[in-house]
Amino acid sequence: MKLMRVGPMGAEKPVLYTEGRHFDLSSITADLDAAFFASDGVRRVREATGLPEIDIEGQRIGAPIARPGVILCVGQNYAAHAAESGAEPPTVPIVFYKAPNTVVGPFDDVLIPRGSAKTDWEVELGVVIGRRARYLSSPDEALAHIAGFVLSNDVSERDFQLDQSGGQWSKGKSCETFQPLGPWLVTPDEIVDPQALGLRSWVNGEARQDSSTKDMIFDVAYLVWHLSQYTVLDPGDLINTGTPQGVALSGRFPYLAPGDVMEVEIDGLGRQRSALRSA
Repeated sequence: MKLMRVGPMGAEKPVLYTEGRHFDLSSITADLDAAFFASDGVRRVREATGLPEIDIEGQRIGAPIARPGVILCVGQNYAAHAAESGAEPPTVPIVFYKAPNTVVGPFDDVLIPRGSAKTDWEVELGVVIGRRARYLSSPDEALAHIAGFVLSNDVSERDFQLDQSGGQWSKGKSCETFQPLGPWLVTPDEIVDPQALGLRSWVNGEARQDSSTKDMIFDVAYLVWHLSQYTVLDPGDLINTGTPQGVALSGRFPYLAPGDVMEVEIDGLGRQRSALRSA
């Protein structure tokens, strides 16, 4: 099952997308937000009948979840990406926060911050929490707490992140529009194995990243379990699970500039296209 939000920013309508058809979910929920996920909303949509079909042609596609309570990100979770960043693969997950107000839709413009010379792309598998996760006893419990998966671009400003950071990364991650999401939230029943998904990125049509989630150092279930030992994960929260090699930080590619176009894709989760412009 695929859930999405359609309409102007701040006034998106919840929509079910199935077999090429779109259905209005307004009779079930006002939005795909924390209250929806906490009230077993995914099940209620699955059991719903008689939903009105709608035409979304020409409408803006928003992020598939409303503003999350928190965005937790995992750094250097692919060994090859750690290497291109000049670091050893981590032995425990590296975690940082990203501001929830960075979230935009999959085709919205991304703003290059003022003073930026090192804006970078990062295709990532995003995990949306469906049930409160607190002190899970093992990774085996984790998947039952996931509402679905989303295509995420963890856009980063490397100078802000690394040289102006003061020792942490959030400055370079929390700039306006730095979290394109979507086009869909895909429920776990459609993702047979979250550790077997191809993920790719392009800039101006030229290939950048091409890898698989099987190369994660810490898999999805482990990350949800691990994070639950340190913080409470609430319904609607987002976890970015890390990016593979092939970013500008590697030194192999130029950083992004106004007029560039980023595209990212993950098997089964759709594709994004974001134009870059100055803030």
